[in-house]
Amino acid sequence: MKDSVVKEHKMGNKKVCNFAIITVSTSRFEMYGSVLSPIDAQDISGEKMAELIRAEGHNVLQYSLVSDDMGSIIGALYEAVDSDADIIITTGGTGLASTDVTIESVTPMFEKNIPGFGELFRYKSIEQIGTSVILTRADAGLFKGKAIFCLPGSPAAVELAVGEIILPETGHIIKHALQ
Repeated sequence: MKDSVVKEHKMGNKKVCNFAIITVSTSRFEMYGSVLSPIDAQDISGEKMAELIRAEGHNVLQYSLVSDDMGSIIGALYEAVDSDADIIITTGGTGLASTDVTIESVTPMFEKNIPGFGELFRYKSIEQIGTSVILTRADAGLFKGKAIFCLPGSPAAVELAVGEIILPETGHIIKHALQ
């Protein structure tokens, strides 16, 4: 009984959610340009993300590949926000290199931060990468009623964040983001 009440609380009224995926990679963008699918860009992380999302019965409405450039990232984010996506996930550009500008591009737009996401992601990542976890700036927040998650670009990071953190809380996130 308790499990069904918790599940109902987490899912709210929305059973199927819509996602937008934005991959941030200058080298990949220079090689493939604007594409409509992670398969078209040989984007393993994007493919893994889409696979996990669809396996849970949700929709991937949009895929964007952009360079590590603030204008490109912000433009793709606004396009996703203006779509029917409930959740937007970026992958790439969260490290410490001078060219990693996803966090600088996205987080100033947040109306509310979701600090627990980054904290939990880093905590769970310790098992995979040890103390190198301090190098990631994974973050999340809300903008215009949409949940936005900024993930590192590695397939392992995507699998952990999407499969173990974001998808189990999808309905719960949307329920509260829309209030």
